[in-house]
Parts: sequence; structure tokens; C-alpha cells
Amino acid sequence: MEMLNSAWMFFQDQILGMKWLNVLIGKGLTALGLDLDGILGGGIQFFIYDTIKIFVLLSVLIFMISYIQSYFPPERTKKILGRFHGIGANSIAALLGTVTPFCSCSSIPIFMGFTSAGLPVGVTFSFLISSPMVDLGSLVLLMSIFGAKIAVAYVLLGLVIAVIGGTFLEKTGMERYVEDFVKKAVNAETETAELTRHDRIVFSKEQVLATIKKVAPYIFVGVGIGAFIHNVIPQVWIEEVLGSGNPFAVILATLVGIPMYADIFGTIPVAESLLAKGASLGTILSFMMAVTTLSLPSLIMLRKAVKPKLLTAFIGICAMGIILVGYLFNAFQYLFI
Repeated sequence: MEMLNSAWMFFQDQILGMKWLNVLIGKGLTALGLDLDGILGGGIQFFIYDTIKIFVLLSVLIFMISYIQSYFPPERTKKILGRFHGIGANSIAALLGTVTPFCSCSSIPIFMGFTSAGLPVGVTFSFLISSPMVDLGSLVLLMSIFGAKIAVAYVLLGLVIAVIGGTFLEKTGMERYVEDFVKKAVNAETETAELTRHDRIVFSKEQVLATIKKVAPYIFVGVGIGAFIHNVIPQVWIEEVLGSGNPFAVILATLVGIPMYADIFGTIPVAESLLAKGASLGTILSFMMAVTTLSLPSLIMLRKAVKPKLLTAFIGICAMGIILVGYLFNAFQYLFI
């Protein structure tokens, strides 16, 4: 058992966490005369290490996820979802969202397509919640920084929010608040040609390039903010505002996260720095969920497809779920760290 634990820790630290890379970069910067304990040297080390690590992991993960995703084109996904009913359909929709590496804005056109195809609004909203909040990429990246227990718990609770949120919207009859043009949109059935292995590899490579190009600015900004927090902001400030001693820290982090726009890959370096500075675990995860699920640009896009009452219900359900998750993580933080 001890051997398995050691092997897992090596995999988590050296393969996923790429700690060897941090050591290598530190030696290189020291050779150049930089003090790694100083603001400049420490900030440069953090920025180079996190940027390289995230881009390497992201490229590998997006390739693997896209290869899996190639088996689930929109038409096939609609047929799969159409076979299920009730909470089972919501659960399948939430799970399918985990194999779509989309940000919240990218998920909305797919949500509209599913709705126009006649799928229940609760099912489509379960997909819309889970797609940006939890995916296979976020699971592995979170694992590389926070460990397996936190990563798995984050993904499972995100899926729970997606299933409960979608089910609630359906049971309360919110379908009537979808804009008419979405419900009446022509949904042509098209046969999707079966892809060969070569086609899937080409598709996966294209998705890697497209995703990297799209998220690169957010990663650079996120790592830059993370480096600033990690090396400039005093730890006592973070502990006072976002630590477990502030009972409103989770609510504050959620409210701050909503107007922002980034995907999970851009928020992870910020979360890593906040955790190192003493922010409570639940507060950090609530911030990440709010940024990825309830960003202001995505809400503006969603308003074009749904009426204000449904949009308000969606925001309220997600926000309450995110806040609840944050307090649960804070209450049981000792189980994860």
C-alpha cells in the first residue's frame, strides 16, 4: 500500500505537477543571478513554471478530450439525450458536458441547438452548467495542483449542481421563458460521416491549436495575477479577506467572480496562489466556479436566448449552489488538506 501511495505521489507531483520543471527553472534563474526569495526572482519563476506547465498539460488533455469528443457530434449527442427522461436525462447531459472543453460562451450555441431540437430545458441547462464548470481537463489540472481528493470532489459537486439546477428549472415550468426564435429554429437532421482514426487525430490536433489560441490570453493574465498574488500581496491580507476567519468570504468570492470572464485554465494559477497565501479552500473553489459558469459575457449572450425570469432563475440556482459548495468545502477542509 505504501508503494502504491509513493507511486501516486510521484505521478501527482512530478508528472502532473511537473515539480522537476520548477526546480530546473529555479536553478536557471539562480545561475542568472536572480534571488528566488525576492519579488522579482520569485515572480519570474512562478510565471515561467506555471505557464509552461499549464500549456503542456492543456495540449495533452485537449488532444485526449477532443479524441473522445469526436465520438459525440451534436446529432449523436441529441439522440443519446433523447433516450433518457427525468433526472437520468439531466445526469447524462451533465456528464456529456464534461467531454466538451468549452468556456461558458462557447457552450451557449450548443445549448440553443439542443433546445431547438426539442430537448427539455432542464436537460439543456444541465449541460450548460456542467460544460464550462467541470470537464476532464479541469479534473487533471486541479489534480496537479490541489491533489486527487479535491479535484474529484470539485467535479462531483459541480455535476450535482448541474443536475439539481437543470431538474429544478424543468420542474418549475421554466421552459415557457425560452425565447420563441430558439424554440422555432429549424433543426435540420444531418448524417455525420463516420470518422477514421486519422480523421479523429487531425480533428484533435485542430482542437488543440484552436483551444490554445483562444485561451492563451487568459492563461497569461491568470498566471500574471497569480504571480503577483504569490510574490507581492502579504499573506495576512489574503487571510483576513478570504481566510476561514471571514464568514462572508465565500459569498464575496462568488460575487467577485461573476463579472469576470475566463475559463478554468486561466483561473487555476490564481487559485493556486490564493491557496498558498492562506485563502480557504471553499472560497477559492467558489471563485473558480463563479468565474467559469456565471461570467458576465456569457450571461449577456444567454439573455438573447431566454427571457429575464429564466435568466434570473439560472443565475440564482448556480450562485446558491456555488456558495453552498464553498461552505461545504470550508466545513470539511480538514478532509482534503
